[in-house]
Amino acid sequence: MSLKGKRAVITGSNSGIGLGITIELAKAGAEVVLNSFTDRAEDHALAERIGAEHGVPARYIAADMSKGEACRALIAQAGGCDILVNNAGIQHVAPIDEFPVDRWNDIIAINLNSAFHCTAAALPGMRAKGWGRVINIASAHGLTASPFKSAYVAAKHGVVGMTKAVALECAGQGITANAVCPGYVLTPLVEAQIPGQMKVHDMDRETVIRDVMLERQPSRQFATVEQLGGTVVFLTNPAADQITGTTISVDGGWTAL
Repeated sequence: MSLKGKRAVITGSNSGIGLGITIELAKAGAEVVLNSFTDRAEDHALAERIGAEHGVPARYIAADMSKGEACRALIAQAGGCDILVNNAGIQHVAPIDEFPVDRWNDIIAINLNSAFHCTAAALPGMRAKGWGRVINIASAHGLTASPFKSAYVAAKHGVVGMTKAVALECAGQGITANAVCPGYVLTPLVEAQIPGQMKVHDMDRETVIRDVMLERQPSRQFATVEQLGGTVVFLTNPAADQITGTTISVDGGWTAL
């Protein structure tokens, strides 16, 4: 199925998972709207390059996902969307009794509140067309927990719960809502951590990946941004018309444990 004529807004999409999803949607023919909080020439150039490579309209819109009004303005500036991918997210690791309050607030705002604001702004347009896809990038931590990640775990569990509520509110309207739950994904940010882990543990690259970084991921392999993008594209296809209100884990078996 071609997504030609469909507009996709992907938050937090100038790098990593969001960028991988954007590229796969563009390959499928969708008009894509990239987003992050920066407003650099290279951000706009990235959108232009994706559009040129895949023959689709592509734009970059700067918006701070920690601010509700900016989230809603993003959807308005994009002209609405047929496919909304709530991907923006940040992380901080600390014991809960030492967790900085400002970091807690930022994580809840960007990882959870932004999905609420963007979804609320996008749904009227989807309802008017009788078709829409809300795809929330949650996490294995939306289904399970790890120590020292209280804010992230709380936010991602919230994303999963909100996904179910949206699915029920939109049932029978041609709109589905689902959460994709990645485990560890090989992004540039993760790649940059590998040399340091090799030094700390005195291990070669493959051993530190398998035995340290992917200890909780039974496949002992990273998921890729292309796999995440492919999962999102699948959820836009007619084969997924009756898949709504659920989670799809791309975690190498993590949540099967």
